[in-house]
Amino acid sequence: MGDFVRARLPAAIEEPGMFVLKHLWAGLFGGVLMVAIALSTVFWNDAWAMARYDALFLVALSAQALFLLFRLESREEVAALVAFSVLGLGMEWYNTAAGNWAYPEEGVFAIAHVPLFVGAMYAAVGVCVLRMIRIFEMVFAPFPPRWAAIGLAALIYMNFFTQHFFVDIRLALFVATVVLFARTRIWFTPFTGRRWWMPMLLSLFLSALGVWLAENLGTITGTWLYDGQRTYEWVSLATMGSWFLFLCVALMVALIVLPGATRRAPVTRDSL
Repeated sequence: MGDFVRARLPAAIEEPGMFVLKHLWAGLFGGVLMVAIALSTVFWNDAWAMARYDALFLVALSAQALFLLFRLESREEVAALVAFSVLGLGMEWYNTAAGNWAYPEEGVFAIAHVPLFVGAMYAAVGVCVLRMIRIFEMVFAPFPPRWAAIGLAALIYMNFFTQHFFVDIRLALFVATVVLFARTRIWFTPFTGRRWWMPMLLSLFLSALGVWLAENLGTITGTWLYDGQRTYEWVSLATMGSWFLFLCVALMVALIVLPGATRRAPVTRDSL
């Protein structure tokens, strides 16, 4: 499919065109879910026999079934989908029980008042990260010792729970992220034969901004609400910091699945 598209792009926009199209391809599952949420908000009738949350869960399952049927996902992406669903649902169960946010509608496909389609939302983020690493042929260099990177990811995930009854070490985690990855560049290939790079921290910030904007679609449509938040209110900018940290966790999980994407030593465009 990539060859088919490249052959039909005008030469002047081949590289930026492929850059945009690869991003859209990487986020396809998340895009399907966002469209489903938006359409269900506009057209859904509460009198229907099926709950909206259940319909969104079935949309997520159907999309994944089609991706597998047409071989649009790799085994690594399926494994990442399951892992991120579990990680995400774990946080959701804890935070809804603590009253930090809520899902105001009912549904059959739910556990502990958390609709299962929410796991698909986290999975969409994780699979997008993994797919971007693969299709952009990303290389992370110089990458810190893996034990340090994985240890930081574990502390970040643990703090999402412990911050509610112990000391919130979020600021220390931000500092540790900067210290560990300040020198790390992400080398990537939008189009055949030419390598570009971006600071890893900048990439995490831009990705967190994108997820935060997507999250606002969920709150504006009333699909989920934070404690004290009303429908149509924007999500606090502080939440973007949480997404920055979660994306760091997502990236570390993806790099465990794809260990060949990291280099300890700095690299140059010519050495890749």
